[in-house]
Amino acid sequence: MKKSGKENLQEIYGKIDIYLFDQLLKGTYDHCEKILDAGCGEGRNLVYFLRSGFEVFGVDQQPEAIQRVEELAHIYAAKPLSGHFQVANITSLPFPDADFDLVISSAVLHFAENMEHFEAMLNEMWRVLKPGGYFFCRLASDIGIESSVHFIGNGRYILPDESERFLVNQEMLIRLTKKMGGELHEPIKTTNVQNLRSMTTWCVQKQ
Repeated sequence: MKKSGKENLQEIYGKIDIYLFDQLLKGTYDHCEKILDAGCGEGRNLVYFLRSGFEVFGVDQQPEAIQRVEELAHIYAAKPLSGHFQVANITSLPFPDADFDLVISSAVLHFAENMEHFEAMLNEMWRVLKPGGYFFCRLASDIGIESSVHFIGNGRYILPDESERFLVNQEMLIRLTKKMGGELHEPIKTTNVQNLRSMTTWCVQKQ
């Protein structure tokens, strides 16, 4: 029985972030070889990269998540990736400077405790990115819901869905892009989810 297009896409890409999928369709990362998912969780964004022969690495603070990613790698990777997935804190990545062509940060930075913690994670991911490399980031913001969020201090807010997050805004992301020595290769894009929360995509190339 022939598989549907939907089944084929799920097989190839897994439950990938739709905006990361968008970058793949545009060919942005075609020449990237070595990839880090910083805060990889169970690897939902890594199925395509594993299947396609990229040199994939991942870190997460949860041992159970790393175990699951290793299982995915065993299923999909063409060669063993022993030691590529580690329990580690994003503020102290176990990799040398300028080591990766692409660093993925999906739904991670909005768990920062304060601005200092946020920048420590961001700077560490930037440190391991090669000049010319790409930083793909999805994180919570106040864009479009500014009047509906409640500031509680240290850059953290209560959202209309009652979750607590560290939030960014467009001006902050543009300032940080310049401060790091990066350049937006896509406009900043935000999805407003029924005025309960907003998720922003921040795509930067290191100069």
